[in-house]
Amino acid sequence: MSFYDRPTGTTCTADADKQYDSASIVKAIILGALLYQKGGNLTETEDSLARKMITESDNGSATTLWKELSDQQDPEKPNPVRIQEFLDKAGMGNTVLDKEGSWGISQVTADDLAKLLRIFSGNDDSVLGSTSRSYAMDLMNRVQSTQRWGATAGAPLDSMTHVKNGWLQRSQNPDVEAFDRGDWKVNSMAALTGNSYDAGLVVLTENNRVPEGRPSEEGWDYGIESIETLSRAIYRDIYPGAEGYTPDRPTPPAAQPSATG
Repeated sequence: MSFYDRPTGTTCTADADKQYDSASIVKAIILGALLYQKGGNLTETEDSLARKMITESDNGSATTLWKELSDQQDPEKPNPVRIQEFLDKAGMGNTVLDKEGSWGISQVTADDLAKLLRIFSGNDDSVLGSTSRSYAMDLMNRVQSTQRWGATAGAPLDSMTHVKNGWLQRSQNPDVEAFDRGDWKVNSMAALTGNSYDAGLVVLTENNRVPEGRPSEEGWDYGIESIETLSRAIYRDIYPGAEGYTPDRPTPPAAQPSATG
């Protein structure tokens, strides 16, 4: 977990350098890399893909952009070299991209993702220009209502929230490490802006286990509830008295091993 509030200089972290499976939260990194490589000047097709990738968490769009930013010498294992260039420039040194095309099991840390939020929401042009930063924040502000849960919970209602979430259930296959079999990974990151707000929160979780005999989605729901409990506590302490946002409870995803959102 990593939290920062720029106006007060408040920071709070816990295991912020621990690596977690990214699931779809890596899509924010793909967006940053695309904007970095294109100087903010996206084609009509790239703009459409980026919008679907962030606002709808569309996996096909993410895969297309991942390949565009990769070395295609082996199309079955696209090496995301141009995404790595962005990570290097952004100082996100603990993020490890999957070099065989399975972007959802890239390794991310709360600290690196907080750096990404600071880049998107800041005024420093050294990594991304103002047009690129505004574009990224706008897309994260337009995420569909069913995916605005997580690190937005409890955020002051007079703030503007920008969010990207991710979830992934690992399969029970023998090739998956015992630690991960059937495990739900649930992640959320959000930035608050507007009305003098300038804050960011990243919460990454794993081992959201499903009790034996219970529906698979219970692990996913438990992960969301854990993130939102922490999120509300942080915002309540930082912004006492502010009326907090209550996200819609999302519809559980279909119980599909290794499904990524």
